[in-house]
Amino acid sequence: MSNQQITHGIQTTNLADILERVLDKGIVIAGDIRIQLADIQLLEIKIRLLIASVDKAKEIGIDWWEHDAYLSTKAKTKMLEKEKERLEKKVKLLESRIFKPETKKSKKA
Repeated sequence: MSNQQITHGIQTTNLADILERVLDKGIVIAGDIRIQLADIQLLEIKIRLLIASVDKAKEIGIDWWEHDAYLSTKAKTKMLEKEKERLEKKVKLLESRIFKPETKKSKKA
C-alpha cells in the first residue's frame, strides 16, 4: 500500500485567517432585549456590535474614535482648546463687570 494522504473537501483555516477575513469584510451582530410585565415595558436594551478593521470602518464612514478625547490626542487637544477659549471669554466677561468704569454723577450747582 502506498502512503497517500486523504484529502478533505473542507479546508482547515486557522484563527488568524478567520480574524483577517472578519476584519477585512466586517461583521455586524445585532440584538434587542425587552422586559415587559403586563404590557408595561420595563426595560429595553438594543445591542449593536460591529467588528471590522479601522480601514474598513473608515471606508463605511465610522470614525468616532478620532473625535473621542479619551482615545485621540488630537481630539483631546481640540477639547482643551475649546475649554480654554470658553474660560477666557468667561474671565473677560467677569472682568468687564468688576472693572466697569463708573459713570460720574454730574453735580448741580
